[in-house]
Parts: sequence; structure tokens; C-alpha cells
Amino acid sequence: MSILKSTTKHESILIKTLGNSPKLRIIDFLLDNPLFDFSKKEIIESLGMSKKTFYKYFPDLEKCGIVTVSRKIGRVKLYKINPNHPLIKMLREYEKTTRNKF
Repeated sequence: MSILKSTTKHESILIKTLGNSPKLRIIDFLLDNPLFDFSKKEIIESLGMSKKTFYKYFPDLEKCGIVTVSRKIGRVKLYKINPNHPLIKMLREYEKTTRNKF
């Protein structure tokens, strides 16, 4: 079971302003935990997202390079946000500039 949980009480700036889409929820979770890597199962459990929804959207994030494999433990791949991806850089900057407005 994952130690880190996504809380529904506190919505991030990204979720409040850009919407609560599954892709954005995955990105937001990984952005909030940049020092950690997670298995797909841990991400699903932390977000409380259905497997069907997760597997519908996650491959796009991986294919675009937004999420990358950080390491493997046996057959399990662990994933992190790609801090060098242009979209991630933009989202971090957006969070910084809008932080005090909410």
C-alpha cells in the first residue's frame, strides 16, 4: 500500500483551474511527489482511480515522455514525472505564478 495519498479535501491549483481529468490527476500526483517513484498499482491506489480509467490514459503520458520509467524492481516498473518535459516545466511555472491567487 502506498504511503503517499492524494487528498480530496485539498485540491491543487492545477486541478482547481484546469479541471479534474484523469490525465491531469496523474500528472498532479507525480508533480506533488517528484522525489519518489511509483508502480502503476501505487498510483492507482493513491488516486483512488479505477484501473480501467488509469490504463486508458497512462499510456499516452508515457508515450509523450511526461512520465518515464525510473527503475525496475523485478518485473515491476517504477515511474516518475519527467522534469525536463516542456509541459511539466510550464505546469511548474504555472503553479508558482498562481500560488498566491488561490
